[in-house]
Amino acid sequence: MKAYLFFLAALLVGSTPGRAQKISATQVPAAVRATFETRFPAVKTITWKKEMQQVRPVYEYETHNDFHARDAFLTEEVYEASFRLTGQEMSVLITQNGLLQETETEMTTNQLPSAVLASLARDFNAYQVREAATIVRADGRTLYEAEIALAGKKQDVHFTADGQLAVR
Repeated sequence: MKAYLFFLAALLVGSTPGRAQKISATQVPAAVRATFETRFPAVKTITWKKEMQQVRPVYEYETHNDFHARDAFLTEEVYEASFRLTGQEMSVLITQNGLLQETETEMTTNQLPSAVLASLARDFNAYQVREAATIVRADGRTLYEAEIALAGKKQDVHFTADGQLAVR
């Protein structure tokens, strides 16, 4: 049980995005704007944010009398565009080079797959589910996001359609 809780805590901490900074459209790189305008030509009202995102882990190991390991993450700048399309709240993440990483669409909690709802009820029973969304990654993989809250602290958790915890 302790191992499961440690894994869950590590998963929650590891999936926390960097601090986002709201920026104006003129501060968004041309490649990012071009990708967005090509994909969503009808959208005219956009809120832009810039953040640093963890891309992959880097490990450092030393072996002497004691084993020592240090984990670090490489980061990259990504741009988030938030907007409404056909009555739905949406956002996309685009790298500074114009690569669309993911599309997120808000949904009601009741629209989450039943396996995700069951996992939330079983593993996060003490938490209140505040928001939900579908995330479609660039590789076509679909994840489900639930924003959970306990004692005023919010955290996003991600699931596969079958209710398994997923790393974003």
